[in-house]
Amino acid sequence: MRILVYGAGVLGSVFAARLHEAGHDVALLARGGRLAALRRHGVQLVEEDGRAVRRVPVPVVEQPDGGYDLTAVLVRAHQADAVLESLAGLDGDVLFLHNWAGGPEPLGAVIGHERVLLGFGTAGGTMDGDVVRYRAPGFLTRRVATPIGEPDGRTTPRLERIVRTFRTAGINTRIEPRMDAWLTTHAAFGVPLGQAVHTAGGPVALSQDPGAVRAMLRLMRRSLTALPGPPVPRGLAALHTLPEGLLVAALRRFLRSPTAVHSGLSNTSPAEAAELARLAEQLGARTRAR
Repeated sequence: MRILVYGAGVLGSVFAARLHEAGHDVALLARGGRLAALRRHGVQLVEEDGRAVRRVPVPVVEQPDGGYDLTAVLVRAHQADAVLESLAGLDGDVLFLHNWAGGPEPLGAVIGHERVLLGFGTAGGTMDGDVVRYRAPGFLTRRVATPIGEPDGRTTPRLERIVRTFRTAGINTRIEPRMDAWLTTHAAFGVPLGQAVHTAGGPVALSQDPGAVRAMLRLMRRSLTALPGPPVPRGLAALHTLPEGLLVAALRRFLRSPTAVHSGLSNTSPAEAAELARLAEQLGARTRAR
């Protein structure tokens, strides 16, 4: 299987490096300064707070071309339109591994509905210049698997093949039959969280303001209630059933944890704000269509 990883941020870099090290025929698409750095040094990885940088010589390309069996798209939600345009004339399956609450229809309308698969990359980390500081737990262990699925929920041969390929590269992956609902639920939870963190200036700063955390929790509850179906996973229904005070305390502890500090939550860039705005727009459209 020839694989193109579209997007050379934290997730794309880690995915491409793992696939390359496992012997798969993979290329990583990047542009601008990131492309130049990858050509000079390869993908540079360091685990969380470690110091040893590992360089993986993943082949890099500047433009997508034909001949790939699978393109794994790891970009932000507001960047998806440009990706769709560049992939519209190509062949091969396309697995969208990013925040997305708009459903599969707008994706398939551009590149062909039969090409679309949905998923979500669960690796965490940050960019330290050209070095990717990634969080191994959850990505390489069984605690948190990367969910992927067909838009209609079927378990197909191509889906099983992708899962096998990712697993051989050490990427813990599972089939999620309700992938669209999973992504929509994740956005309903993640948008209030991300916007509150962005406003506060980071997860630790937010944790120090119990009132802001309480307001964020109430927005999460309203957002989850407005979903067109039950939350996936169903465990998030606990946000409605558990006492508010208990949840506020738990959220504050999470925001101070290394998981939150070393994840994308620490990114308060304009790009993060743009993605949150796109997701909020998509959620609004889905809930109005109920």
